[in-house]
Amino acid sequence: MHRAMIIGHSGQDGTLLFERLQRDGCELLGIGRTGISHNVGRENEYYKPVDILDRAAVEHTTRLFSPDAIFYLAAYHHSAEHVYSVDDASLYFRSHDVHVCGLLNVLEAVKRCAPRARIFYAASSHCFGAPPTPIQDENTPLRPFSPYGITKTAGVQICRMYRASHDVHASLGFLYNHESPLRKSNFLSTKIVRHAVEIYCGQRTKLALGDLSARVDWGYAPDYVEAMIRILRLNFADDFVISTKESHSVEEFVEVAFTHLGINWQNHVEVQPSLVIKHSIELVGDNAKLRKITGWSPSVSFQSMVKLLVDVELERVQNGK
Repeated sequence: MHRAMIIGHSGQDGTLLFERLQRDGCELLGIGRTGISHNVGRENEYYKPVDILDRAAVEHTTRLFSPDAIFYLAAYHHSAEHVYSVDDASLYFRSHDVHVCGLLNVLEAVKRCAPRARIFYAASSHCFGAPPTPIQDENTPLRPFSPYGITKTAGVQICRMYRASHDVHASLGFLYNHESPLRKSNFLSTKIVRHAVEIYCGQRTKLALGDLSARVDWGYAPDYVEAMIRILRLNFADDFVISTKESHSVEEFVEVAFTHLGINWQNHVEVQPSLVIKHSIELVGDNAKLRKITGWSPSVSFQSMVKLLVDVELERVQNGK
């Protein structure tokens, strides 16, 4: 992999991937949600802001940069504890622009002017929706029921179509929850870690959560980025579940975080069911195919990941950042 385009480079996964490939000496072009791009290795006139919804601009940039790898990581995220000022229709349209329209422009650009490029599309466990089995793999039926899941699933089917009909090398990764210190404040993991550290530092006394019993397949984001790279290094395109195959409750996450700081979490955590705007279904992914074909495996356990997040946040607060 010598030249890679990262669409969604400013998010958690894009930032981690950019740093990872930069260490490998890759020439990189990053395209963020705002259309701002930046590069490593060249200073040519064609590195300009790119709107992924502008088909001509995407094709022009793809032709000139001539990537051998494209990571489509752009996503319109939302949280189970976040109140929206938009209705479902508006939410769907925004998600559709990012997960479908922009992706279509990239796939078409590759088909037309960069046929050797390999594409990785970041799909989601939410594509499975309410699955018929407790553990999901690549053959589990796609039954999304949220705007996020529905539009991500549309992206999956479009990649499969271009793979089958146009011989585009488009691989899919069904990404389960994965965390790092780069997660934004509207994510549950960040909320728990930040509040725990603030309680430890005497900056607050309580943490309000909606549902301690909710269970999640939580992984470490740098591990998932490594999986993406390994998938694109394969000589064939395919679908892969990227997960830990472990389920942990929100209460477990809270307990590990607070205990790591020497705090009894039960003295500080309040359950407020009204905080849960949408109820989630427990999703656990079977990563056997990914392990077998690429040799990938998680390098950080759930407990170690939570402690790492706490340590980074504590250092940030103590340094006044």
